[in-house]
Amino acid sequence: MFIFNYSTIIDPLLQGIRIYTPEFSGMKKGDKVLDVCCGTGDQAFHYNRIGIEAAGIDLDPKMIKVAEKRKEKYNLSNISFQVSDAKELPFKDASFDFVSISFGLHEIEREERDKIISEMKRVVKKEGFLIFIDFQVPLPKNTYSYFGRGIEYFAGKNHYKYFKDYLLQGGLPVLLAKNKLKEEKRDYFLNNLVIIVKSKRI
Repeated sequence: MFIFNYSTIIDPLLQGIRIYTPEFSGMKKGDKVLDVCCGTGDQAFHYNRIGIEAAGIDLDPKMIKVAEKRKEKYNLSNISFQVSDAKELPFKDASFDFVSISFGLHEIEREERDKIISEMKRVVKKEGFLIFIDFQVPLPKNTYSYFGRGIEYFAGKNHYKYFKDYLLQGGLPVLLAKNKLKEEKRDYFLNNLVIIVKSKRI
């Protein structure tokens, strides 16, 4: 049920962000980019459309199955997906020019957020960048914010608990500082509900 809603509601809602992310990040044709917690693979497909060698990983086999079906449907070759734990990425050090994660950090326990960011830092090249997309903290007081809260609430009890803890922790700026990442630039979407940050290791 959640996968159906993700493909038919969440992916279309985030299409503008997905399209903008490569341009915002400075990605170019030929770059190698990993999307962590890729879900149905939507962001990776937007990378692939501009000639990026894209890879996506997700812990949910059902999500990866959806991504693989889309890959087969469009007969794409320069993109790959696999079931994997973001806390133990199956890639060598410095394998990618960019590593991104969209709306994945607020879905997990606080301790696991640092582990995932550590793995992202490990697999990105020294001169590469990490791209983070998630909820702005504090949430803006507008209709988009109430809609976002509603989605998180109906996603499940644990999901909503982690979301509230993410807000309590302070969101991306706090996580980046804690994990010794320097913010290069940022932007906002959906009436300031969503923040996108380009960062690199200090």
